[in-house]
Amino acid sequence: MQKAIMLFMLFTIAASFSDAVSYMPVDDGSSIKFKIKNLGLTVDGSFKGLNGNIEFDAAMPDRSKFDITLDANSINTGIGARDSHLRKEAYFDVAKYTSLKFSATNVTVSNNANTYIMYGNLTIKNISKAISFPFTATPQNNGWLFKGEFKINRRDYSVGGSSITLSDNLTVYLNVFAKKK
Repeated sequence: MQKAIMLFMLFTIAASFSDAVSYMPVDDGSSIKFKIKNLGLTVDGSFKGLNGNIEFDAAMPDRSKFDITLDANSINTGIGARDSHLRKEAYFDVAKYTSLKFSATNVTVSNNANTYIMYGNLTIKNISKAISFPFTATPQNNGWLFKGEFKINRRDYSVGGSSITLSDNLTVYLNVFAKKK
């Protein structure tokens, strides 16, 4: 009898790990934007081409998984000539590095209501750096809307070389809608 109870408990625990709900990040309802100073003026830009897999459980955030990519070629600052320049080797080198990637290593609950802390690795031009940032998760249209922002140094990823007109630091704003698979 004890063996049967133990097997039932093990099966129940294993089933709870395999029943994770998967979501797919989509461009529709999402925006990935950035702001950086160039010649003292703020330049806004964005990326599209969201792809990947998200597993999120608000009750158990430590089980969450975020593996997301963006199409590097989709960079858009509203000026075609500048976008073409940013696609070149000195910046995003989209001929060689087709995507930007983020993979979460841990998600924890924040002290603020409905806010979590994301820890993970951001990869640009095959250079990965650990980052962390707060985000909110709101149920929406049979999925989740994740919102957050973080700052990075572009030089950490070999983007823009030693440009003296371009700020080293930029802010990334995330509004990622993920629908149930």
